[in-house]
Amino acid sequence: MNENRVRPEDVRYPLGKTFAWGMQHVLTMYGGIIAPPLIIGSAAGLSATDIGLLITAALFVSGVATLLQSLGLPGFGARLPLVQGVSFASVSTLVGIASGSGGLPVVAGAIIGSALFGLLIAPFFAHVIRFFPPLVTGTVITVIGLSLMPVAARWAMGGNAKAPDWGSPQNIGLAALTLALVLLLSKVARGGLKRLAVLVAMALGTLLAAAVGKADFSRVMSGDLFALPGVLSFGLPQFDLAAILSMVLIVLVLLTETTAGLVAIGEIVGTPVDEKRIARGLRADMLTSALSPLFNSFPQSAFAQNIGLVAMIGIKSRFVVAAGGVILILLGLLPVLGRVIAAIPMPVLGGAGVVLFGTVAASGIRTLAKVDYKDNMNLVIVATAIAFGTIPVVMPGFYDRFPGWVQTLLHSGISAACLVSVLLNALFNPLPKRLAVADRG
Repeated sequence: MNENRVRPEDVRYPLGKTFAWGMQHVLTMYGGIIAPPLIIGSAAGLSATDIGLLITAALFVSGVATLLQSLGLPGFGARLPLVQGVSFASVSTLVGIASGSGGLPVVAGAIIGSALFGLLIAPFFAHVIRFFPPLVTGTVITVIGLSLMPVAARWAMGGNAKAPDWGSPQNIGLAALTLALVLLLSKVARGGLKRLAVLVAMALGTLLAAAVGKADFSRVMSGDLFALPGVLSFGLPQFDLAAILSMVLIVLVLLTETTAGLVAIGEIVGTPVDEKRIARGLRADMLTSALSPLFNSFPQSAFAQNIGLVAMIGIKSRFVVAAGGVILILLGLLPVLGRVIAAIPMPVLGGAGVVLFGTVAASGIRTLAKVDYKDNMNLVIVATAIAFGTIPVVMPGFYDRFPGWVQTLLHSGISAACLVSVLLNALFNPLPKRLAVADRG
């Protein structure tokens, strides 16, 4: 084996291609990154201007978090192609806190307090990697893809259930056309264009949408062209113990999901992900989450949809994702660029999302193909874990009458599948036995 061989995630490409592929990552996760601040800001009773501030802050902080995770600093960052963004797992808890009398200052205090706790336990939490054999990682990766499909479906229907054209044939047709363009370009394009299939398809889909009146760029130049990120724009953090404790459970979920994401991207990239790398990735997540309220943002975690893009286009370089982080920072500093991307019709994003998210699930299935199912419980473990992972997807209110901590742990299909697969694998495939098998191998 060549000791000097460059790892897949360390490959560098020409600057133009690097930023073009980075833009694909931004477009893939843009809809997901603006939703949490929009929901939380509305719950806090903010004006449209203040909600806009939360959105630009989310873009800026996510860009910084992405740079830290992909490029790394001593002790922080997994140095893997992972895009960071505001975690959706925290939204329901933060909405509850924001709706109270304390508002966003209490939200900020709860995030800082819980994230610092997560930062302290990250090195210990990283040891769970020994419980993530292909049986578990394949299951989790599959569920990540399946859990994202409703997002693609909502985008394809228009993104707004209250809009008059929600689910119209025109919206779904535009999504289908974008999907067809992605598939066509993936089949017939060559070289760099093939790797840019998603970006080119979305650009063409947007142009076609504009031609038939489904895309509106009239507001792109309205508002500030440049704006520095605000610092504590809604007041100093207030540290309420009950609010912090409610977020601690969310932090445990975020640590679980981030660990799953790190293992998944390592499997797709084909690079080792050991306990030290997991710990650095978790510390980066928790550090940026703890600092994010200072810049009017919310907890950060790895975006699963971008894992699908890495799997689909085969560009595994962390520097491409770092370029996406730079673009996110620019979007936070240049609201005009954010308004351009915001004008891309949601059905266009939905059409691209179908194949991207499906690619994640297919990658998980490929990993599961490596598992031995003869004379053991592995098939039952996979079946049960996938079932638990898809319950929140097909029936979102399934756990509504359970205690809050149960809802928090199991409402996310990713964390549910992760917990169930790890527990069942530990029960039916005891660790000493698995280590012995590994030693013999």
